[in-house]
Amino acid sequence: MLILGIALGLVLGLAAGGRLDHLARVRLRWMWLLVGGLALRFLVGLAIDNGVTRAELLRLPLYGLAFGLVLAGLWANRGRPGLSLAFVGVASNLVAVMSNGGYMPVWLPSLLEAGFPADEPLSSFHTLLPGGADVDFLLRGGPFGDIIPIPVPFLRNVASVGDLFLSGGLAFFLFSTVLRTPSDVDEAAQARIARRLASIRGGFGATDLVPALADVASLERPLLLGGSAAGLAAPGARPVVVVYVPPLPEPSIVERLRRHPYVRLALDGSFSALWLGQLISLFGDRVHQIALAFLVLGATNSAIAVGATFLVATLPNLIFGPLAGALVDRWDHREVMIVSDLLRAGLVLLLPVAATIDLLLVYPLVFLITTVSIFFRPAKGAIVPRLVPDEDLLPANSALWVGETIADIGGYVLAGLFVAFLGTQLTLAFWLDAVTYVASALLIATIVVAPLGRAVEAAADRAGSVLFEMREGWRFLRGERTLLANTIQAAVAQFMLGTLLVLTPIYARDVVDGLSFGDEAVYSFLEASIGAGNLVGGFLVGLVGARLALGRLVIVGYAITGACVAALALTGNLGAAIGLAFGAGAGNLVFVVPSQTLFQRRTPPELMGRVLGFRFSVVFGSMTIAMGVGGILAEVVGVATVIGAFGLLTLVAGLAGLLVPAVRDA
Repeated sequence: MLILGIALGLVLGLAAGGRLDHLARVRLRWMWLLVGGLALRFLVGLAIDNGVTRAELLRLPLYGLAFGLVLAGLWANRGRPGLSLAFVGVASNLVAVMSNGGYMPVWLPSLLEAGFPADEPLSSFHTLLPGGADVDFLLRGGPFGDIIPIPVPFLRNVASVGDLFLSGGLAFFLFSTVLRTPSDVDEAAQARIARRLASIRGGFGATDLVPALADVASLERPLLLGGSAAGLAAPGARPVVVVYVPPLPEPSIVERLRRHPYVRLALDGSFSALWLGQLISLFGDRVHQIALAFLVLGATNSAIAVGATFLVATLPNLIFGPLAGALVDRWDHREVMIVSDLLRAGLVLLLPVAATIDLLLVYPLVFLITTVSIFFRPAKGAIVPRLVPDEDLLPANSALWVGETIADIGGYVLAGLFVAFLGTQLTLAFWLDAVTYVASALLIATIVVAPLGRAVEAAADRAGSVLFEMREGWRFLRGERTLLANTIQAAVAQFMLGTLLVLTPIYARDVVDGLSFGDEAVYSFLEASIGAGNLVGGFLVGLVGARLALGRLVIVGYAITGACVAALALTGNLGAAIGLAFGAGAGNLVFVVPSQTLFQRRTPPELMGRVLGFRFSVVFGSMTIAMGVGGILAEVVGVATVIGAFGLLTLVAGLAGLLVPAVRDA
């Protein structure tokens, strides 16, 4: 697994135009900790394999010390892209090893699923964990152990979640290191340049040469210093100095690729930690969502009971959105995200326990999980502008949405396979999701974020009531014509999306001609097409969106989405429906990403949380209403009619923005 991650990182880095000699220029802090920890880990294993009794007796503290040294070294270098994820992977494996007295547990069902016989001899580092996701499994750190079967020829293995994180982190680190060019200037190099400029100032005396030279360094363009007469300048009786900077060569395609916003964001340790943390927890969510649906369906055999589970999950957005936003503005955004992830980990851990006692207890737990999530969402929206420069804000939001889409496309497939493998052991799916939340919290803890400004600190220290602060956020949103209109447009679109979410399975069954495919397959095709459209739309916005007006992007996105959804009502052809679903998904991201960027740019930082909270409350509240009434309307007038009507409504709401200059020209 580790070798595969290393090879993947190097291959991708070289394919993107990187060079292997960049690896020799890496300077890691506290390198001796990393080397010492790795050496101790393998020396202890070697001693145990050779029958050294003292090493066997001290295996727990020795392995603990080895893992601890590696963790300390990785933490010291957490600002490097990928090493924060490697830190999480090593920490996850350490939990499993410490819970089993210095052994790494391997789950027997996963060993068999990977194609190994039950009597397969294990290494001295591993111990067998019997089947059954029970309390003993949990106490022995089973969710952190080797539980993921990889039944692929030449790669056959059983991996832990930590192994995946560690491999991905090393791949990301090597990719970014190989890709970085020697001309990349870090903060230390900038300080050295400043000192050099200061020395030049001292050497030349009181001339106008140094500011001009500084401009050359910052603008990176050819410039002839001096006055207007033939490039000469003679301030007083000072000696004349002429500095010529030769023209810079046109950057190659590879060089332009390295300067692209997506690549800059990938090489930013803090943003990549946020992105990876979100992606990991989203994959875990897909596992537990599928497991939850099968858990409730298996216990009740009722589609209404399953639907009620997801309806309950949307209610906190409507009820607590503004309150969450006001509180988030009072708190540190990074700490809010960390605490939210840890609370969700604990609640998800309790879901299978609650289902065993009484299935009705699942509903309040689902409600609480979403309630905690609505604190995470505005905190994430508020922290992104503090992590990236303004020119990278749109690509950053696009990258976050692309990550969510990747989880939708690949996550559901992998989650479905894993849940199918678990069979009756669905409990492990929830525990695995809890592990991903903990991993996300650890990654977010590695983020280095710019401090809040004085206005934000003053607002946080103010003694006003939460109700007053909520009203303050509402007054700003109500008075900001562009953002208010955007929120109304989003509410209309989300009403359409909520209806589509509920009616797509029925549309797949009753309207689309599935040819030789079953209804479930047709439904999966449509959902996958929407996800693929999201992915393409998100990438397009990230690539070209910075050159276009955000308001016009929003209008185009609504128009595309509305038109595609309305057209779904007019066709029963499978190919056409898949194409229209793809278009709706692409249009969705074309209005979502610019809308989020508009709010981040036009909202004062001290109001960001509560304004986003109000927006989420209105937008997701409309989705809740749509999920409640969509089925009823479909029973009265038919599925296709309801989908077509709300598609046209979204199209009209988008085009209406052309009539409002504040929206059109935003």
